[in-house]
Amino acid sequence: MEQLQRYLNHSKIDVVFKQNKDDFVVTELPLYDFSGEGEHLVLKIRKKDLATWDAIELLAKFLNCSSREFGYAGLKDKNAMTVQSISVHRKYEEALKSFQHENLKILETTYHNNKIKVGHLKGNKFFIRLKRVGAIEKRKIEEALGMIVTHGIPNYFGFQRFGIEGDNYKKGKDIIDGKLKEKRRNLKQMYINAYQSYLFNSWLSKRIEISKLIEAFEPKEVYQKLNLPLDVVKQMKKQKHPFKLMTGDLLSHYPFGKIFTIENLEEESAKFDERDRVPTGLLSGKRVKNSVDLAYEIEKEFEAHTGEDGARRFAWIFPEDISSNYKEDKNWMELQFYLPKGSYATEVIAEIIH
Repeated sequence: MEQLQRYLNHSKIDVVFKQNKDDFVVTELPLYDFSGEGEHLVLKIRKKDLATWDAIELLAKFLNCSSREFGYAGLKDKNAMTVQSISVHRKYEEALKSFQHENLKILETTYHNNKIKVGHLKGNKFFIRLKRVGAIEKRKIEEALGMIVTHGIPNYFGFQRFGIEGDNYKKGKDIIDGKLKEKRRNLKQMYINAYQSYLFNSWLSKRIEISKLIEAFEPKEVYQKLNLPLDVVKQMKKQKHPFKLMTGDLLSHYPFGKIFTIENLEEESAKFDERDRVPTGLLSGKRVKNSVDLAYEIEKEFEAHTGEDGARRFAWIFPEDISSNYKEDKNWMELQFYLPKGSYATEVIAEIIH
């Protein structure tokens, strides 16, 4: 939170965002409808000032059971009001009817055939309130929202991924390099995941830097600096979208679908601009497909043998259902939008402020 606030304080638009239960509301959207039958009780909960694990531990303590008996799709912020679904065996249904806590409320219950598992969510809806928004800031924010509606945003990992001090990725690198030992499996994986995220963000920044140079200059002025063939730079220059695709990129159908290697830059860039597909970036690790050709020449700079399974991550996303409401009497700008799972609302805010 402090990292984001420092970013906001030094940005062009001087507004205030405090990540708390009043100004930051997250509503999880399940991947599928629950069946309404089965041995698992699904609890739709509303929590405030509690992380997901805090809420589960409160319920487990109340039921005198292990927290491992609960299932959840995703971990939600502590400094927020959040609504999400968790599951537990239906044998606890009667006992839960008497559960009460000032920061945790069970809104409704249903049943399902199996335990909710990590990743079983479609995405999240967000409500965010920005304060100290004057007329000039309002206009700038609306312009930024217009750009996001048109082009989407880079899918950076948010600062939350890197720990309170923002340096978990360094521990991850030290573990991989054999300079640090961490016996606790969950912490070891968290540090390595942070390093994977750091490499992804660094790669994405590099590709955006290349895209901006191609957008700003003529191909003959930059192709040698970028170490790219002139004909490819010319093709990239013609692309409408600000993020320029290049030969060898791995694309994914959007918002879900198969990953494939780009074949025709002109055709695929047009479909990217139409939100039909997006480029993907590498989360370094085992059993993951790499880009090829020119795209791999850049990607390999941000590759590491992490020991964990790797993956491809959307490099770009398109927030949906974006709306804003300006409250002139209070100088507030209230924003609402939807993001696919794994994406960060704080990155939308950073994009708006930047």
